[in-house]
Amino acid sequence: MNKFIKQFLKEEDGAVTVDWVVLTAAVVGLGVAGVATVKGGVDGLASSVSGELSGASVVSLGTLGQTTGGGGTGGTTGGTTGGTTGGGN
Repeated sequence: MNKFIKQFLKEEDGAVTVDWVVLTAAVVGLGVAGVATVKGGVDGLASSVSGELSGASVVSLGTLGQTTGGGGTGGTTGGTTGGTTGGGN
């Protein structure tokens, strides 16, 4: 029994395990503290974005890629991008 106690006191495997457990607990504690710190700001931002999006409306654009009148810069209802009405090369 005396030999067992002496050998137990010489071994350092248990001490290394305790070090890793303490280090892991510290990292987890820092993570929880970081989440608790940021949580209030994120909740406020999320509710602000939710309020803005709930009041938004989607406007119908008609057929995709076409304008519905009044000229423009392209498409089929006038504009200045085509090569059929100018004196080309």
